[in-house]
Amino acid sequence: MELLTFFQAHDRVAVAFSGGVDSTYLLYAAISSGAKVRAYYVKSAFQPQFEMNDAKKLVTQLNADMSVIEADVLSLPDVAANPSDRCYYCKRLIFSTIAKHALTDGYTTLIDGTNASDEAGDRPGMRALRELSVFSPLRECGLTKNDIRRLSKDAELFTWDKPAYACLATRIPTGEKITKEKLEQTEMAENFLFSLGFTDFRIRMLGAAAKIQLPSVQFDKLLENRAAIVKELNKYYDDVLLDLEVRA
Repeated sequence: MELLTFFQAHDRVAVAFSGGVDSTYLLYAAISSGAKVRAYYVKSAFQPQFEMNDAKKLVTQLNADMSVIEADVLSLPDVAANPSDRCYYCKRLIFSTIAKHALTDGYTTLIDGTNASDEAGDRPGMRALRELSVFSPLRECGLTKNDIRRLSKDAELFTWDKPAYACLATRIPTGEKITKEKLEQTEMAENFLFSLGFTDFRIRMLGAAAKIQLPSVQFDKLLENRAAIVKELNKYYDDVLLDLEVRA
């Protein structure tokens, strides 16, 4: 099936929009097909501010309508406790919240940016999508991550080479309680590395320490900025560690 065919069958859709590569291309494709579409961005403690900034920039570029909804993900004990299936409970809350607002706006079809490269077995969140009858047109049309990056480049979307970004909760080890304070210190620490020009990295909590994970090409850059990084991250962590494994 082609995306155009999907949108001919579903010509009024609500898009769960994150400002990432996949949901941005999905929003672009919906608009380009002539469908009536509205983007819904959920602001929670798990999303850093730069993601919402990107989302606002994109809807301006695409001349799209967007609603920003707040969701208190840490109010759910099954999310805050950080079990291995945390994503399932978080996705249920987020997509239920979007569906409720979308229905009020007259949208009965909710779609998301899951693609054909996403393995269902690795993503507890996909169970929530099935249960809530969320459509994933990119996946249904067989579009892989590489396809979407290529098509996004053709469409001149600045997200075409945007690194994949997992939510801030993924920096905290499974089974360790997630708090607003831990998420905020992670965001501040990662913002500092962004300000130095690092990309596609992670700062993971390891007890009271920060463990930095980098692509191989950025190891030299870290050593050049080692003193400044240690000084800044020591504001938030007792120790600063470098993972010698290359971040793929």
